[in-house]
Amino acid sequence: MKVPFLNLKIQYNSIKDEIDKIIQEVINATAFAGGPFVKTFEDEFAKYCQTKYAIGVGNGTEALWLSLIALGIGVGDEVITTPNTFIATAEAITYCGAKPVFVDVIDDTYSMDTAAFEKAITPKTKAIIPVHIFGQMCDMDPIMEIAKKNNLYVVEDACQAQGAEYKDKRAGSIGDLGTFSFYPGKNLGAFGEAGAIVTNNEKLANKIKMFRDHGQGKKYYHDIIGWNARMDGIQGAVLSVKLKYLDKWNDARRKNAALYNEKLSSFNEIELPTKASYSKHVYHIYPIRVKNRDKLLSYLQENGIGCGIHYPVPIHLQNAYQSLNINKGAFPVAEQSAEEFISLPMFPELTEEQIDTVVDTIKDFL
Repeated sequence: MKVPFLNLKIQYNSIKDEIDKIIQEVINATAFAGGPFVKTFEDEFAKYCQTKYAIGVGNGTEALWLSLIALGIGVGDEVITTPNTFIATAEAITYCGAKPVFVDVIDDTYSMDTAAFEKAITPKTKAIIPVHIFGQMCDMDPIMEIAKKNNLYVVEDACQAQGAEYKDKRAGSIGDLGTFSFYPGKNLGAFGEAGAIVTNNEKLANKIKMFRDHGQGKKYYHDIIGWNARMDGIQGAVLSVKLKYLDKWNDARRKNAALYNEKLSSFNEIELPTKASYSKHVYHIYPIRVKNRDKLLSYLQENGIGCGIHYPVPIHLQNAYQSLNINKGAFPVAEQSAEEFISLPMFPELTEEQIDTVVDTIKDFL
């Protein structure tokens, strides 16, 4: 049996009638750029995230970038984050003119090491971006305490954590701003590119709304130099339909993760994902760690098992960031885990039979 890493088609088929109907409504209304369908989704998503405001944008990278712009982050500033994330987190900092400053992660949840964060603060530090990696939120209480003590803004990178919780607080609702990607493979995925920013701060929300629409308060009257970062109407409509199912789909991911945990627990060669006590994990990714990762990856692929690596090269070792002059060994946990991670198939519709196939293939390899 072949097992895909991800199966978007099976999810579409499960809600096909609703999706097709709402897309036709967008077409009939010719509401393609922004508009009422985006506004409806923004209202629904803000309520879901336990925030006052949600602003739809073109993608998750724009969500991060616009958040930093709204906070006034610019040339000469430093923003602290972690190196074991998708490069968009650092790109957003760079494109503000600021400098990304990396700190290592802890060796169980792979989220930010708060002690390292505090040590990395300088007079130039203006903000921190904690990354809720793989669908599990960071330990936010100490992060917020340190940030408050040092007058730092907090922008949650929740691009992999739609619906995740920290002590009953939803991802995105704790920091000054929360950022989301709705790339098709996410737990809440659009039919193309889309993203959102959530906040409880009306001033920041209004500033971001203006910036995403060429800086105009009303059409053709531009109060600031902005950008085109609007969400498409079709994406807003699709996301409204899918948002109704997000909790159900996240429950299914947790069930599948529990099955993996149970069936893989006897293999001493494998390190399984850790769920923190404070966390409601949504398992965007189910990563295991093995010493001979590349050989296992090849074996799984040869036997029809879809899998991936998140992420093979930490950002500080990417060619794009050689100018930071950070050598290998600077962040040992992030670097070691990057050499050992392999992401197994994970999506809500994954069956126990498919999980058994993955586990049996791993067993055969070991």
